[in-house]
Amino acid sequence: MAKVCLGWSVPPVNSSPSNSRRINRHTSITFATLKESPALGVKVTEGEGKLPKLVLNSSNGSEAEVYLFGGCVTSWKVSNKDFLFVRPDAVFNGQKPISGGIPHCFPQFGPGPIQQHGFARNVNWSLVDSENVEGSPEITLELKDGPYSRAIWDFSFRALYKVILQDKSLLTELVITNTDKKAFVFTTALHTYFSASVTGASVKGLKGCKTLNKDPDPNNPIEGKEERDSVSFPGFVDRVYLGAPSEIFLENGLGDTVSITSKNWTDAVLWNPHLTMASCYKDFVCVENAKLEEVKLEPEESWTATQCLSIV
Repeated sequence: MAKVCLGWSVPPVNSSPSNSRRINRHTSITFATLKESPALGVKVTEGEGKLPKLVLNSSNGSEAEVYLFGGCVTSWKVSNKDFLFVRPDAVFNGQKPISGGIPHCFPQFGPGPIQQHGFARNVNWSLVDSENVEGSPEITLELKDGPYSRAIWDFSFRALYKVILQDKSLLTELVITNTDKKAFVFTTALHTYFSASVTGASVKGLKGCKTLNKDPDPNNPIEGKEERDSVSFPGFVDRVYLGAPSEIFLENGLGDTVSITSKNWTDAVLWNPHLTMASCYKDFVCVENAKLEEVKLEPEESWTATQCLSIV
């Protein structure tokens, strides 16, 4: 069955179509195992800083790269053009989050009682599934609680993150499950960095949304309503859009339009640091899908959110 972004025909995490080669583990997979039996269109290699990296190649020539550290998608290429951006100051040492691509913010987005943006971007995820369906490679990464996370956020959980590469689309599915004996709450986001010309970039589809403008004081955002059909990035931008529509459009200023569709990511965030990152702010904008209202999960309950990026 072909997968499409609009309508979300995406198979469940542990589906097993007959026309795929797959590996299925619920523990970490070594380089050796991956090299022996990778799914078609999925290979493992050493990335920057010798960190494990998965490379996905579709039958139509698109490509994506995903680091196990942070479960971070760092590249998404269509016709050899990368639509994601990694900052020049990004470090690949397994100690700090990778600054760029699509980092995870979990179990907290932004500042709060634990560290900024949580811990999911700071730890190694495991590859638990790899397959290829009709020329579209898919991987599923897993993150579970451990001593590091429990010292920060004392709950047992399981996160599954599926990445699907298609001809002109990149789909993701995030499933958070409470494996504890007590309820917990969380907020989360995908902090996506898009390659862009900031002076020409704009986002459409947010008119009418309630806004929280964090400039100039991130601790005391100013409430408002978006009146513009097209939102640009004229300077420092850090603005939350509550109740964002399920599809918005980024015109990246480089001649491309990216459709950003989502399900259960109820909010959006636009960010560009302007002169606080003088070396690179002109080359990217962040358009983030987020869930800013706390999600409460009772034991054994799950929450699922999907995102699809498509070139239109």
